[in-house]
Amino acid sequence: MHPNKRPPISIWFFIGLLVIVYGFLIMGAGCWDLFFPPEHPVVMEGLHMDLWWSAMMIVFGGILVGLHPPR
Repeated sequence: MHPNKRPPISIWFFIGLLVIVYGFLIMGAGCWDLFFPPEHPVVMEGLHMDLWWSAMMIVFGGILVGLHPPR
C-alpha cells in the first residue's frame, strides 16, 4: 500500500448504516400505526412486530458499525 493512501472502508460499515436507517424508517411507520391505528387492522396487530423488528435492526446495524469502523 502506498504511504499516502488510506485503507479502504469495510463494506460492512455501510451495510450497518443502511440497516440502521431502515430500522428507523420501519420504527417511524410502526409508531404511526401505534398512534393512528388503521381502520382494518392486520392479524396479530397487537404484537406490534414492526416496532420489535425495527429495534432488532437498529441493534444489529449498530453492532456492524461498531465492529467495522472506518480507520
